[in-house]
Order: sequence, then structure tokens, then C-alpha cells
Amino acid sequence: MTAQGDWKIPASVQPKPGDYAYDLDQVLSAVVTLSARVPEAAFTAEVLGTARAGNGVVIDVDGLVLTVGYLVTEAESVWLTTRDGRSVPGHVLGIDAASGLGLVQALAPLGLPALPLGDSRSLHVGDPAVVVGAGGIRHSVAVTLLARQEFAGYWEYVLDEALFTAPAHPHWGGTALVGPAGELLGIGSLQLQQGGGLSRPINMAVPIELLSPILEDLLRRGRPDRPARPWLGLYASESEAGILVMGLADNGPAEGAGLQVGDVVEAVAGEPIADLATFFRRVWSLGPAGVAVPLTLRRDGAALEVAVISADRDRFLMAPPLH
Repeated sequence: MTAQGDWKIPASVQPKPGDYAYDLDQVLSAVVTLSARVPEAAFTAEVLGTARAGNGVVIDVDGLVLTVGYLVTEAESVWLTTRDGRSVPGHVLGIDAASGLGLVQALAPLGLPALPLGDSRSLHVGDPAVVVGAGGIRHSVAVTLLARQEFAGYWEYVLDEALFTAPAHPHWGGTALVGPAGELLGIGSLQLQQGGGLSRPINMAVPIELLSPILEDLLRRGRPDRPARPWLGLYASESEAGILVMGLADNGPAEGAGLQVGDVVEAVAGEPIADLATFFRRVWSLGPAGVAVPLTLRRDGAALEVAVISADRDRFLMAPPLH
């Protein structure tokens, strides 16, 4: 995806400066285009690609930029481009797989204002907000908070309270969810389809309050100072049959233990599981990365028991180059 270009948001859903009590133009200028290049040999290259582009949000006047982690995972080079077309290189400082957030440091002055960090819990369902993309008003959307609820992603990811907004921003990665005081409330992560009678695209954002407990760790050591979660290296979804294994990471723990695409996970350590979030949380509850994870599977109608020796996912990833 790209964050700038000839496209623009329809004027009917662009934010109008007069609708906000803060300086909208200043807020818009704090969001930059982020472009990353990842080596072809990188662990995530096949799934996420080697050329990634999205947005980043300046959160410190010294050039600290917050984005969504998948844009910069294993990046060998990062470039940040301002609204007026200036480009500067960036260095990946840290990524937190649990929240999905990533930090980049600009390696030359950006000369941009920083967005103050807020608390997304101050935004209630039905409240207006703005999803800001790099490029100004024509790349931003006036939105409403639709829901605040749990989200489980097939790549072993759970948020207790993700933020869901509409209308959807078409280039959502790393966008800024801005609240009524011009404060940063979330970072754009996904586009999803809202079900029910009215099917429409919506965005999911990571709540900004997940950053403060890990910020100093990311700045100092590149990851949170806590034991790594056990990672299985599988992609799963909810199905009528149960938790379905849709894919396996190459040379990951699940593949090494003999799991196969099409397996249905029925229990973890003897505890039945009914949904994706419960599956992942049960695995994480067994201990840190390296712990054995007993799974009860159903394959071709037969039950079998498999123990997967979990791993620290970060050990499969290329570290950012030094600058």
C-alpha cells in the first residue's frame, strides 16, 4: 500500500477545519509517509513483501515516529517524507509484537510538530474523530468510533480492546487516530469488513495507551523488558469445525512438530478452546517462549496429541542495521 500519490479521500468525508477546536493543519503536518525496504531473505518478506509503505506519526519534536510494527519489521532501510516533500532516512528503534506498535527515529531533522499522546478510553462509541494519513486533508477521513472490543488476528495476536472506526481510510497502515483535543488516540493497523445487514469496510486501530508502559524499553533495548511469549508459528482462523490451521511459518515450531494445514485445534494442555483469542491466551499462559505446548488436534476425523516446543518469534527476524 502507498500513503501518497494522486488518490484522495472524497471531499464529503474529509475533515473540515472549522469542525475542530484544535489546529487541524498542525495535526496533519505531524503525519509522514513511511517507506521501508526489507531484504528478500527476511523471514517476513514472503508474507509482508519487501517494499512496504504507509504512515508514521511524529510523537517527539526530535524526530521520534510511531507507526504500526509490520511496516518496519526486518527493515534494512526506512525513509520518512513530510507533507512538503522532504525525505530523511530513519532507523528502527523497536517493535512490540504484543501491541503491534513500532518506533522509528529520524536521522535528520524533520522540523515537524509532535502529536501529544492521549488516552483512547476518553473516546466513546459514537464520538467523532479523525484518521490522519500523510499528505494533508485530502488523505484524511472524518470518522466515528464504531466499537471498542477484543480483536484476535490469525498471526497469534490479540488486543483486549481494539478501536474500530468508519468510514474506512484506504491506506490505513500507521495512520493517526486523532481525538477531540488534537491528541493521538491510536495507530491505524488494519482494514476489515463490517458484517451484518450493512457490509462496509472499517478500520482497526491500536490504542495509544499501550505505548506508555513499553516506550522506555523500546527506546533502550528495542523490545519490551519482559519474557517473550511462546510463539507456535502458525496461522489460524475460527471455523464451524473449530480453530482451523490455515498455514504454517516456514521452519517454525508448529511445522517442526508436524502440524499440517487443515488440522483443527480442539484443546491446549487439555483445556477445550472455542475461539481464536482463547486459543492464543491459553498458549501464552503456559509460560515464556520455549515452553512445550500440548495440543489436541483433529485430523481427517481422528484425534491426536502433539507437543509443540514454542519459540521466541524475534529470533527468526533480522535485526535492524546499525546507523
